[in-house]
Amino acid sequence: MTDTTIPQPKSGVMDIAMYVPGKSKVPAGVTLHKLSSNESPIGPSPDAVAAVADATSKMEDYPDGSSTELRDAIAEVHGLNSDNIICGNGSDEILSLLANTYLSGGDEAIFTEHGFLVYRIATLAAGATPVVVKEQDCKADVDAILEAVTPKTKLVFLANPNNPTGTYLPIEEIRRLHAGLPSNVVLVIDAAYAEYVRRNDYESGIEMVSSNSNVIMTRTFSKIYGLAALRIGWAYGPRHMIDALNRVRGPFNVNAAAIAAGTAAMKDKAHLEKSIVHNDEWLVKVTDALEALGLKVTPSVGNFVLVHFPETKGKTAAEADAYLTKHGFVLRAVTGYGFPNALRMTIGSAEANLGTLEHLKAFFETGNA
Repeated sequence: MTDTTIPQPKSGVMDIAMYVPGKSKVPAGVTLHKLSSNESPIGPSPDAVAAVADATSKMEDYPDGSSTELRDAIAEVHGLNSDNIICGNGSDEILSLLANTYLSGGDEAIFTEHGFLVYRIATLAAGATPVVVKEQDCKADVDAILEAVTPKTKLVFLANPNNPTGTYLPIEEIRRLHAGLPSNVVLVIDAAYAEYVRRNDYESGIEMVSSNSNVIMTRTFSKIYGLAALRIGWAYGPRHMIDALNRVRGPFNVNAAAIAAGTAAMKDKAHLEKSIVHNDEWLVKVTDALEALGLKVTPSVGNFVLVHFPETKGKTAAEADAYLTKHGFVLRAVTGYGFPNALRMTIGSAEANLGTLEHLKAFFETGNA
């Protein structure tokens, strides 16, 4: 029963399931190997670390409210116009800004069944209705998305590559999706893992944005750049959309340390390449080793793999998760994403990867004692 004597949130807010991040605790005395949040095992660029130290020496000053230095660095590296870029407190904030800017009560936003949980949260928080469409073999289904479009549709969220599946749509499929959308519907391409993809038929979305007025691409510094703690995201979009988002965002939404670190990280191409090489090597090794254990692995182009477990008692994902955690290896349960018997494993350090594989082998050989 609602207590009417205290302030009440607007209708629908208390129906939102809170986002639960990957766990990061293991039993006392056990070394933690966290592979639950797709963080970089390489860590941030040394240049970014130095930039943070310098920025924190002037904490009495407000940051640049326009993140000019960071936007300029992004624009230079990617060959973009900085006026078409907005920076945020993680790409999560930008996704929420998009929902608050383009959705109202009675509107609809579409995303796929295994899409990022923030899409639902942002849609509901804006007072709109989430429309979830089925995937095919853990991949977004363009036809299913287009069939779900109605006059109420205002946003389509598409993670490419997707988390937690690691699958992607080729650029021709993205173009086909866009071609089937009404011109007043915004296509949001969430390319948080774009830097990891090594496929000739993949594009992050930059070209799509440049040639259309209703496409926006979001990116993050939390993954390959190793700056998750600073919460830095950015988006590239048509000038009219960036202008609208700038009217909604907070005046100092990116802090000074984040601006400095992001700028330095964006310019350090050698460190980026180091992270790419590590992931290219270990994504293959981990996938092959998991399959050698008899596990099904959804083919991934990101810095993680989705691992499906047997339904047999004693061999399930939940039991494997408990066993691994007991030994200090923390993976991500993905029940909230529609995979009740799977775990998502980040591609971590060599030590963490090998340790996880060794303990999984022991789990299947000796049981979960």
